[in-house]
Amino acid sequence: MASLTCGFPFGSPKAAFFSLLCVCAVAEGQYQYKGIRKFDQVQGSRQGAVFEEQWFTQELDHFSGQDSRVWKQRYFVNEAFYKPGGPVFLMIGGEGPANPAWMQHGTWLTYAQKLGALCLMLEHRFYGKSHPTADLSTDNLRFLSSRQALADLAHFRTVMGEDRGLSNRRWLAFGGSYPGSLAAWFRLKYPHLVYASVATSAPVYATVNFPEYLEVVWRSLASENAECPVLVKKASDTLVERLKDPKTYDNITKDFNLCSKLQIQTEMDSAYFLETLAGSFMDVVQYNEDNRGFEGVVGTNITIKVLCGVMADASLGDAYARYAAVARLMIDTFSVKCLDTSFSNYVKDMTNASWDGPAAGGGRQWVYQTCSEFGFYQSTDSPNQPFTGFPLVYHVKQCADFYNISAEQLAEAIAQTNEYYGGYDIQSSRIVFPNGSIDPWHALGITQDIRSDLPAVFIKGTAHCANMYPARSEDLPQLSLARDHVFLLLQQWLKQ
Repeated sequence: MASLTCGFPFGSPKAAFFSLLCVCAVAEGQYQYKGIRKFDQVQGSRQGAVFEEQWFTQELDHFSGQDSRVWKQRYFVNEAFYKPGGPVFLMIGGEGPANPAWMQHGTWLTYAQKLGALCLMLEHRFYGKSHPTADLSTDNLRFLSSRQALADLAHFRTVMGEDRGLSNRRWLAFGGSYPGSLAAWFRLKYPHLVYASVATSAPVYATVNFPEYLEVVWRSLASENAECPVLVKKASDTLVERLKDPKTYDNITKDFNLCSKLQIQTEMDSAYFLETLAGSFMDVVQYNEDNRGFEGVVGTNITIKVLCGVMADASLGDAYARYAAVARLMIDTFSVKCLDTSFSNYVKDMTNASWDGPAAGGGRQWVYQTCSEFGFYQSTDSPNQPFTGFPLVYHVKQCADFYNISAEQLAEAIAQTNEYYGGYDIQSSRIVFPNGSIDPWHALGITQDIRSDLPAVFIKGTAHCANMYPARSEDLPQLSLARDHVFLLLQQWLKQ
């Protein structure tokens, strides 16, 4: 499933982690398929500064006075633009390691330079190097939630304000994707601590089933070529039919350059395989023509235009053959040897509770959050989307398999999330909600003004978190205008 997060949150196969939330905002993607390199520190060429990791003492459970356990949370500071009396910008971490490249690059630093702001970035608990517990057992993951994360932010803001003499300064929260939601909710739940928020590409409505994600994928592909999603659908349907005959498995293994011979023994096996292949299109749509290169992300030149070009190339063969060509293109682009579509390997990785485990970069943690708070499952349950074979039941069963969370518990958790935060009905002020029309996550975000002090900035033709990345000459005019509009709002609010 496409991760909200940061990652590849908030279309890649690793359940909800790898599309929505992972690269957007401050999270650094963890799926090796993405070719992300790690940053322990970043040399700021403009300021000549090294952004070293620093540590802040947090409580393990902010909501229990009986629990006195504490842990160390990672954060970063950039003081290059700060002018006495200026505001404080707080970038919120998401479902992956906080990437200090954001202390050197990004639209928020342009705003900081103009407004004389001090810039801080706080890593999310249970991600990156911020390890509150000894391992990632399900019992320990009960301390992983958006509510605990907001309490971390509140305590960090309070203590840093006192220690640095910034208590009376105006603090502004920034985040994209899941951290965008946190930015909005931080202002909502702690209005005395945060003055305003920029909640980019923020899915504020929790839902178990999110078939609208793939509906937007269809429309985004069709915006390039009306036949593109039709061909994808034809290819997907053909593949599903071939999966019914084990005699085809050797050819499928070769066609898609799989790491091992395709084995389909259960519906979960086929669903995982089909979702993995669909993930290429989901990821590319979500991050289409963004500017993530400064984070160390490679392959960002693979766009909707490129994929639809492959799907339109009759010289490659029928729709199925072109679909396989897309998979091989992605494998080559990200320099991986083969595509691992083994569901049993995925289960083994996701149930490894060690901090050294293969899913500890964020996968096990983020999928837990989807099972315990958000849902966001990008199923093929809608007829108005281009894929087949990974229905809601496939996603929901993973909650039981990985964390012993039942479908009933999942539904109740999602209802509680919307009750706690308000879903689309956010009752607050001074929050701006930028979203891109290409980004499938906009379907769960605020795309129309709630009030004049809760404005939406809907950017036609842009993808996930596009307004957060550094400006470049190729940017669409409406993207440049959106960045300017957000700045003018912040400028106006700070004068109030």
